[in-house]
Amino acid sequence: MLTFVARRLVATILVLLVASFVVYVLTANSGDPLQELRGSRDPSAQDQIKYLSGVLNLDQPPVLRYFSWLGGVGACFIGQCDLGISVARGEQPVIEAISGALGSTLQLVLAATILAIVIGVAIGMTTALRQYSGYDYVVTFLTFVFYSLPIFWVAVLLKEFGAIRFNEFLGDPVMPWWSIVLVALIMGFIASAVVGGELRTRVIAFLSVGGGIAALLILLDVTRWFESPSIGYVGIALMSVATAAVVLFTSTGFHNRRALLAVGIVVVLTIALSWPFQFLFYYLNSAWTVLLVIAIMAGLGIVVGLLVGGDGKAVIARTAGLVGGLGVIPLVLDQMFIRWDEYVARIPLSNGVIATIGASTPAIRRVDDTWLNMLDSFTHMLLPTIALMIISLAAYTRYARASLLDVMNQDYVRTARAKGLGERTVVMRHAFRNAMIPIATIIALDFGAVIGGAVITERVFAWQAMGSLFNEGLNRTDVNLVMGFFLVTGILAVIFNVVADLLYSALDPRIRVS
Repeated sequence: MLTFVARRLVATILVLLVASFVVYVLTANSGDPLQELRGSRDPSAQDQIKYLSGVLNLDQPPVLRYFSWLGGVGACFIGQCDLGISVARGEQPVIEAISGALGSTLQLVLAATILAIVIGVAIGMTTALRQYSGYDYVVTFLTFVFYSLPIFWVAVLLKEFGAIRFNEFLGDPVMPWWSIVLVALIMGFIASAVVGGELRTRVIAFLSVGGGIAALLILLDVTRWFESPSIGYVGIALMSVATAAVVLFTSTGFHNRRALLAVGIVVVLTIALSWPFQFLFYYLNSAWTVLLVIAIMAGLGIVVGLLVGGDGKAVIARTAGLVGGLGVIPLVLDQMFIRWDEYVARIPLSNGVIATIGASTPAIRRVDDTWLNMLDSFTHMLLPTIALMIISLAAYTRYARASLLDVMNQDYVRTARAKGLGERTVVMRHAFRNAMIPIATIIALDFGAVIGGAVITERVFAWQAMGSLFNEGLNRTDVNLVMGFFLVTGILAVIFNVVADLLYSALDPRIRVS
């Protein structure tokens, strides 16, 4: 496995070097970075031109300047990184410009990529299991539509309807009866299509999900929940039970009594510990506290699974650990919504609750409250993340569907069924892992598409991140700034390639023995 990963890593780095040379030379030959200064009437302009020409080595051909830049990149290995200065940013060192913009882009890209993989694979797998059903046809149609949508158009539509119109609704949050009925019908039809089976089963799924959604929306409307949203202990309990039900259904099924018992114990522990965790979150106001609580709950879940799991304790321990880790999400949401009124009071009236400009609110960023900052980051990241996720989501859905359909026709799947294994066991334990092998290979390729989409999305939503650096560099023919963007994205691409190779080798046993 190590040999396989090392071989792929060396090949990726060589491709990165060749690509960096091509990008540098093309950018350097595309214009004059000192064009504005040359047209200036400032008496000191000529001295500035002479100074910058020497600093940027403009008297040398682009090929030689590239190797000088590459030497500065190589110095990073000894802690003396030198990526040059940026003309577009008033002679600011490129390394400083990157360090200030990288965090926002990473948040956006990683969130969009992870959500696209998880949701896209889940939808793709369910459509494969419901092949040629109405649900399959609808999802196929929507994926082709989403895949063909221009990213800038999606971003503009989300900005208009997901932020501006929704903020207007929050000004007077009254839901008309027809919208409640429409949402309930749509969710009911989706549930019945996903469940499939006999007509009776589909009708039960439609009525239960549609009726539950309608009741929930009526309750939220009557209690004016949208004016001052909160989770509370009841919400924590309901969300914990719902999370446990989803994980249990996809992992072992409800027929496994030991798994049901383990998951039930973990849910009870999550609800019982939610109160002392509130004090922990209050006195340890840090994002590291969230990771600590996740580790605690996941560890408790694993221990409970091992104690009550019996012969299948490994699977039950993983299931209970996952339920414990995901059970922290309602606790985090509760802490964020506790600060809702303070958040609304601090944001400018012109911005609205769902932000459309920037990656954060300056007035909130200066406040030493982790939960308030997390809520602010969430409202700013929501729409850009959805815009980036939609395109990748469609691709992962199609890839996952095609891969699972291919695997389900293999001989070992037929053999597993012939042995009398349940369909859930056949799908999750035998088919799913093998279906993920080709998916792992496209993660790195998709990351490049997400980065490209982020450049446009950041411009639409006015994020001062890596996309803005790239645009400034191109507009001013600032080679150092463009190459700083290329270097960061290239390194991230290499990392994602390594991750994809590790996933591939972990999923495919043929790699481990080669």
